[in-house]
Amino acid sequence: MKRLRVLLFSRYSRLGPSSRLRSLQYLPQLQEHGIDVQVHALFPDDYLDTLYGNRPGSTRYLAWRYCCRRVAQLLRRDEHDLAWIEGELFPYLPYPIESMLARSTRPYVVDYDDALFHKYDLSPNPLVRRMLGRKIDRVMRGAACVIAGNRYLAARASQAGAARVEIIPTVVDGRRYATVTHTGGGQPIIGWIGSPATEEYLLDSRDVLEQVCAKHGAQLLLVGPRAEVAEQFGSIVPEVAAWSEDSEAATIARMDIGIMPLRDGPWERGKCGYKIIQYMACGLPVVASAVGANLDIVRHGEDGFLAEGAPAWRDGLERLIANPSLRARMGRSGRAHVEDEYSVAAQAPRLAQLLHDAGQRRCAA
Repeated sequence: MKRLRVLLFSRYSRLGPSSRLRSLQYLPQLQEHGIDVQVHALFPDDYLDTLYGNRPGSTRYLAWRYCCRRVAQLLRRDEHDLAWIEGELFPYLPYPIESMLARSTRPYVVDYDDALFHKYDLSPNPLVRRMLGRKIDRVMRGAACVIAGNRYLAARASQAGAARVEIIPTVVDGRRYATVTHTGGGQPIIGWIGSPATEEYLLDSRDVLEQVCAKHGAQLLLVGPRAEVAEQFGSIVPEVAAWSEDSEAATIARMDIGIMPLRDGPWERGKCGYKIIQYMACGLPVVASAVGANLDIVRHGEDGFLAEGAPAWRDGLERLIANPSLRARMGRSGRAHVEDEYSVAAQAPRLAQLLHDAGQRRCAA
C-alpha cells in the first residue's frame, strides 16, 4: 500500500488538550499504518500561555499573527494526499474566505471533540450568528469524512449533509496510567481534573462536595483550575495541583474517586468525557453528571454512578467512600472498558483506515 501523506492542521501544539488527544498522540501509531503526518499548529504554546495568564501579552495580536502564518502554509501547496483539519482552519472567518484559502487542502477530513458550531450559532452577538451560524455545517458538508467525538457531534454532521460521519471517542494511552489499589486505608480523596475554562462546573457541585467531605473526612484534590478556586470553598480547603502532561497520570493515581460534574446544555452535550476516561484508566470509580457522552462512557452501577441532582451526587459519593471493595470492583471494570474502547491501541487502527479511505481518491490520481 502506498504511504499516505497527510497535512494536519491542528488548533494547538501538545499543550492544547484537544489537539494532543484527538490527533497528536496518534502520530506514532499512524506511521506504523503507513501514514506520514506533517503538523501545522495554528496556535503554539506561547498563545496558550498568554490565554491562561501564564505570560503577559495580547491574545488578539498573537491570534492574528498565527492566522497569517497559516495563510502562508496554505499558499505553499505542500504535496499531500489528504488534509486533516481540527474543527476549522480560521476561527471567526466566514466560510467563503475559509473555503477560498482551503482549496489546496482537498480532500480533507475534519475532526470535532466539542460543539464548535455553538460558538457561532448560539453566540449572543447577532452579527456572529448571521455571518457564521452555519459555517461549521458547510465545513462538514465539504469534508470527505467528519470525525466526531460523540453522538451529539455526529448528529450535527449528519444534519449538515456530511458525506461520511464516523464516531471516534477521545482516548488515552493506557500505558501512561497505572491502576490504583483501593485498600480503604487513610483519608479518602475525591478528585477532579480540568482547566480554568471548566472549573465553573466544579463550583456548581461545591455544596455537595463540602457536605460529603466534611461528613466523611474526605479530601478534595483539584487538578488544573486557577489556584484562587480554593478560596471559593468554605468548610473545606481543597488541595489545588497544577496540571502538566508529565504529572497528570501520577496525580490522578492519588485519588480514590473521580468526578465530572456538568451542566445540561447544548455546549456540554458536545463534550467527550475525557476526564472520566482518565479516571477509569487509573482504575478509579467515577461519579458523573448524566449528560452527553457521559451517558455512553459510564455504565451506571458497573464503572461508577451517573448522577442527576444533588441527592444522587451525594448518594454516589457516599456509597463509594464507605465501600473500598465497591471502589475496587468498579475501578477494575472501568479500566477494562477503557482498554477495550477508549484507548489509543483500540482506536488507532480505525483512525488509520478512515484516513486511508479518505485519501484514496487523491492517491489514485
